[in-house]
Amino acid sequence: MLARREHSRAELNRKLAAHGTDEEIGNVINQLESEGLLSDVRAAGAYVRAHASRFGTTRLRQDLRARGLDPALAGADMAELDSELDRARVVWAKKFPAPPCDTREWARQARFLQGRGFATDIIRKLLKDPQGEPE
Repeated sequence: MLARREHSRAELNRKLAAHGTDEEIGNVINQLESEGLLSDVRAAGAYVRAHASRFGTTRLRQDLRARGLDPALAGADMAELDSELDRARVVWAKKFPAPPCDTREWARQARFLQGRGFATDIIRKLLKDPQGEPE
């Protein structure tokens, strides 16, 4: 399992639950950690780097929590990301060919971006000025 991608301790524990007792699984996971083969910090960083181009910071943090990771573990990787507005602009441009022309379309595009985990203020800025022209 570890050869394919990084796993968190909680995720690996969940996957191995059917293959042994809690004590056996705990011993194996502790051994993997001591040998440097399992790291929650590496797992959090790998997840953020792999998904940052498609999701906003809110969604990334939520997904890390769902994987049993503390979002603070990926702090350095989150800090290295492009600005949230730039990432939102790229995601928006892939999905929508033109800026919203009415309130219904504006709401549809805003819901899409919100579902991807972008903050409300970022969505407002983007939909107000999709091309990123200076104010």
